[in-house]
Amino acid sequence: MDLKDKVVLITGSTRGLGKAMALAFAKKNAKLILNGRKEMPVDLKEKLDELKADYQYLPADLAEADLKDYLTQAWEAYGHIDVLINNAGINRDKMLIGMRDDDFDQVIDLDLRVPFFMTKWAIKKMMKQKSGSIINMTSIVGLHGNVGQANYAAAKAGLIGFTKAAAKEAAIRGIRVNAIAPGMIDTDMTQALSEKVQKNILGQIPLSRFGEATEVAEAAIFLAQNDYITGQTIVVDGGMTI
Repeated sequence: MDLKDKVVLITGSTRGLGKAMALAFAKKNAKLILNGRKEMPVDLKEKLDELKADYQYLPADLAEADLKDYLTQAWEAYGHIDVLINNAGINRDKMLIGMRDDDFDQVIDLDLRVPFFMTKWAIKKMMKQKSGSIINMTSIVGLHGNVGQANYAAAKAGLIGFTKAAAKEAAIRGIRVNAIAPGMIDTDMTQALSEKVQKNILGQIPLSRFGEATEVAEAAIFLAQNDYITGQTIVVDGGMTI
């Protein structure tokens, strides 16, 4: 299904999963509102231009920005938004006994509070359209926890619960709210792991490989297009959480 004339706002879309989703939606002819902390990377701009994508880039550190002003700019870019993907996030991994308050607060702020604010805003706008799709990027860490990631697990688990509650509230207006929980995806983060650690992780994945960012992007496309799925968390992890 083509997404021509659909406007898609993707936060944290300059690298990794966000970049893959931006390119995937561009190939579906969606209009894009993209976000990153700094200027748009040259390689992403070149790829979008090759696809003749229709896009606007609005840089901002969403943890520090005035979100009301930012979202007003985003809305005015095309006059409406059909799909919101809350992808921006950080991690501050440490063992719990050594975790500072700031390590916890910063992760909760960007990974949970920002999606809360943006989802709340989007639902208000989408209610007038009586349609819309919101996709929250969570993680399998939010499903089963992980050593050294108590802050990240709390934020991502909270996002799953938030997604379910928001889906129930928004459904009456035809707005769908879902989440995607990626497992170990081949990104800069996984490539930085030692060979020993990678081998240990691969042993826990039934499909015996890391996922591709494009495979997560395909899940986002699916959720954006399907009008009868809401309140769900789609796990993309090669069977790691079976």
